[in-house]
Amino acid sequence: MRKYLLFSLSLILFSSCISQKKLLKQNKISKVIGEARTYIGTPYKWGGNDKKGIDCSGLLVKSFESVGMKIPRTTAEQIDIGKRVSLRKSREGDLIFFAFGKSRRKVTHVGMVSNIKNEKNINFIHASSSRGVIETQLIKDYYIKRIRQVKRIF
Repeated sequence: MRKYLLFSLSLILFSSCISQKKLLKQNKISKVIGEARTYIGTPYKWGGNDKKGIDCSGLLVKSFESVGMKIPRTTAEQIDIGKRVSLRKSREGDLIFFAFGKSRRKVTHVGMVSNIKNEKNINFIHASSSRGVIETQLIKDYYIKRIRQVKRIF
């Protein structure tokens, strides 16, 4: 009986630690997304990193700074961090890398998954060169055809 009680108590303590870690991680993800959303409407500026003007990789740098995380400054460097996941398994907070322009292989743009309602309804936030910082649906031909990688940072 005593062994069963100790085992049960250990299990409860261990599961509460896991739940606490999961909660802390979810809070960080929510804070990063929330910070990115404060930039909605900010105009695009290549190399910019403030509310006067910001580019896609700068938006992510500023967003992750809100939870004390330092990530590389450029899209080319950001693609080297995190764990690669499929779009189907993507979660809020994951980074999505795109190839626009002449070379369909060279990654030139990055955004962050901001809301997933279902497999066909995924929103992401990014700094569009034509519209500034926006949150939009990912599952549009314009974006979906150009996705090159999805990376999990958390």
